[in-house]
Amino acid sequence: MSSSDNIEKVRRLLTEAFSEGDYAVIDELVAPDAIEHQNGSQGTGPEAVRRTASGLRASFPDLALEIQDVIAGEDTVWVRVRGRGTDTGGVAGRPPSGRRIEVDVIDIVRFRDGLICEHWGVADRLGMLQQVGAVPAPRREAA
Repeated sequence: MSSSDNIEKVRRLLTEAFSEGDYAVIDELVAPDAIEHQNGSQGTGPEAVRRTASGLRASFPDLALEIQDVIAGEDTVWVRVRGRGTDTGGVAGRPPSGRRIEVDVIDIVRFRDGLICEHWGVADRLGMLQQVGAVPAPRREAA
């Protein structure tokens, strides 16, 4: 597989599964033994990715992910993604705030034999928790 093929697969996963809720694409793109490192939901295979996607969509049903930047190597794709959505499902055990959020995420996706075999996702969780009101934003002193 070429790096452009791998980029397209990452784009499809983010768009179809995470933004649109079509989880069937996960079975198509993710290896049965893939390792998922995101959100403390470490696990393997398509089910681990499905848990991550469905968990995010439960909190933010209108979640939309947009790739801002992408770099690809031989078997790895790095993307900077901006996620937007409305907290209508609740976050971190809290009731829904109804607030819109915007969060940046760095995803690293490794491929083997044309399938996603490993994923790391690093989201600005603190920023997201501040935006939904679960964590107070820092006070800014006047200059």
